Amino acid sequence: MKFYSTNNPLYFVSFREAVFQSLPVDKGLYMPEQIPQLDRHFIDNLDTLSFEEIAFEIAQAFVEDDIPSHELRRIVEETIAFPAPVVDLKDGSHILELFHGPSLAFKDFGARFMSRVMAYFAEEGDRLLDVLVATSGDTGGAVALGFAGVPNTRVSILFPKGKVSSVQELQLCTNDANIRAIEIDGNFDDCQNLVKQAFNDVDLNHQLNLTSANSINISRLIPQTFYYFWAFSQLKKAGKERVIFSVPSGNFGNLTAGLIAQRMGLPVKHFVAATNTNDVVPRYLDGEDFQPLPAKATLSNAMDVGNPSNWSRITELFGGSRIEIAKAISAYRFSDKETQEAIASVYQQSGYICCPHTAVAWLAAQRYRDAVASDDTIVALSTAHPCKFPDVFSERIGKEVVTPNAVQALKMKSARKIEMDADYPGFRDFLLS
Repeated sequence: MKFYSTNNPLYFVSFREAVFQSLPVDKGLYMPEQIPQLDRHFIDNLDTLSFEEIAFEIAQAFVEDDIPSHELRRIVEETIAFPAPVVDLKDGSHILELFHGPSLAFKDFGARFMSRVMAYFAEEGDRLLDVLVATSGDTGGAVALGFAGVPNTRVSILFPKGKVSSVQELQLCTNDANIRAIEIDGNFDDCQNLVKQAFNDVDLNHQLNLTSANSINISRLIPQTFYYFWAFSQLKKAGKERVIFSVPSGNFGNLTAGLIAQRMGLPVKHFVAATNTNDVVPRYLDGEDFQPLPAKATLSNAMDVGNPSNWSRITELFGGSRIEIAKAISAYRFSDKETQEAIASVYQQSGYICCPHTAVAWLAAQRYRDAVASDDTIVALSTAHPCKFPDVFSERIGKEVVTPNAVQALKMKSARKIEMDADYPGFRDFLLS
């Protein structure tokens, strides 16, 4: 399959080129030339298939012959080597837990798939691959673990100073020598802008072999479709087939993947975009112009994005029509106070502990249900393990959070980071040094 730029439908590249280039030269984002339509028999029988069988079928629909089947199957199996269960809460809610991977965040799916695809495509004698990634919390940890020790790669992870949790910072700063953690004196948008400027710097790209590990890279989105199908499979087994997903949204890659899954044939009834006070998209769907704003720091820090990159992919899917987007997506925003109240409410009603991002998604699910008086099955995506946000919880709830051994081990490692201003010339010099 070929992939085109959202800024130029006539600009096509191969899957390999799309993965390694990350961003087209015209500053758009890559999209598949067509959304593959999965066989009706496959869709109707999702409840009889394993996670691996489902994921392989989806991956092959995009990759086609660019990767041999036996190699793609290996990549898929290594990508989803951990569970993604739908959990039913006592209050009637449903949670899709996506935090059982090595970095305890949903981004393990994308990072593991991408790193293994890049390793497969890398040819002997290729220049050192410089992987750039901006993170507001969870992406960096997943990418670090996905690329740790991968030969001929060097990963630079940019994160905003003082705006990631203590556990997230440990995940960024305690890795192999090929992983470099860079603390930027600014917010996530500053980090993301530095990465984008690097990709748009023609001279720099002649000198370095750059690629991105953010959700702007199409190989991050493809595996994120896997778990929407897998969640539906689990729900179908329980006799629940009218499904709505509530997605905590920052850069909007996760929601984009869900919409692509729907276009592939997954019978999702509706999507709910759940944001914190970084509410560019809810404002847009309320009738305002799409106006990027400076990112605000919140408790749900992985969603602190003022200019979501993947929104251009979503508008592409709907032909730029706000009316059509609003038919498919409802959007709600919530404050830190509401987030903390939701964490307490879920715990009180069900004994379940939500991370702040999950709490925002749960809130949006309740808001949508109340707004439309729906009795459909609404699933809130849980994108991170609660142990990554120790400062968010009350003393009572905090005592109940079980910290995995992997996180305990991080505290015994030496942390390394490079401090830097949000200054492109300085960042450029660092990359070239």
